[in-house]
Amino acid sequence: MTTLRQLEYFVTVIGEGSFTRAAELLHVTQPALSHQIRALERSAGGPLLERLPRTVRLTPTGRAMLPHARAALADAERARCAARQAAGLEVGELQIATVYSVTLGVLPGALRRWRQTRPNVGIRLFEHRHTDELVDAMYAGQADLAVGPEPTNWTGVTHVLGTEELVVVVAADDPAATGTTVKLQDLADRSWVHYAPGHGLADVLDNACAQAGFEPRIAVRTEQTAAAPALATAGLGPALVPDNILPPAFEGHILRPEPPVRRTLTAYTRSTPDPLAAAFIDVLSGQRLS
Repeated sequence: MTTLRQLEYFVTVIGEGSFTRAAELLHVTQPALSHQIRALERSAGGPLLERLPRTVRLTPTGRAMLPHARAALADAERARCAARQAAGLEVGELQIATVYSVTLGVLPGALRRWRQTRPNVGIRLFEHRHTDELVDAMYAGQADLAVGPEPTNWTGVTHVLGTEELVVVVAADDPAATGTTVKLQDLADRSWVHYAPGHGLADVLDNACAQAGFEPRIAVRTEQTAAAPALATAGLGPALVPDNILPPAFEGHILRPEPPVRRTLTAYTRSTPDPLAAAFIDVLSGQRLS
């Protein structure tokens, strides 16, 4: 019979990419870990992992099991928290999955207001590069709610929070830093501060430039959302960023694209949100996104 411990061991081995590192993290011996994985594989009817010289990789059977294993572990943790809350041992934890730019822009203000009224409720964040990764994580049961760009074909409950504006950032001495607006096609000959492949804002930039009739040349790619305006301010090229991630004392020059570049932000849950998630959605709904 499959146990939660076996699923935890399986997920940890994949996360660490190594039986040795997983055993260290789980504080068990490697033979004990291997024994539990073999028992799980017998229960599953075939190998879940392919042991390679320097790593492990999922077999097709393992790939099929992994999201369900993660969901089972997440449900077990929520059950534990619910029981402890009922026993008066905990006051609750809100688990939020999101994307990098929302962590920088929308969430800090909302979390500040949340803590003012619920200081004893713990917050756990799960951050992802792309909306597709966020949606997959939510289907796997990772968090209570997701906050991010509007997902496509989401089968759960979606709450529209509003529209987020994106702006072009350039250095203060950039030739384009002469006004407050810009047509993206006027920057077609420039090399851009771009985002790493797989980052959600990389798609936003590529799509916006495609609508303006060009493909952006790349000066540099960054994985970190916060690095894009800093690199643009340093003179490496224009960057397209959500305007809510920029600090009040920002040293670069901000240009609003014409026509505007916008995206809809939402909060979404797998089913009717529980009271904590619903209360946080209310906080999000009451703030400006830009």
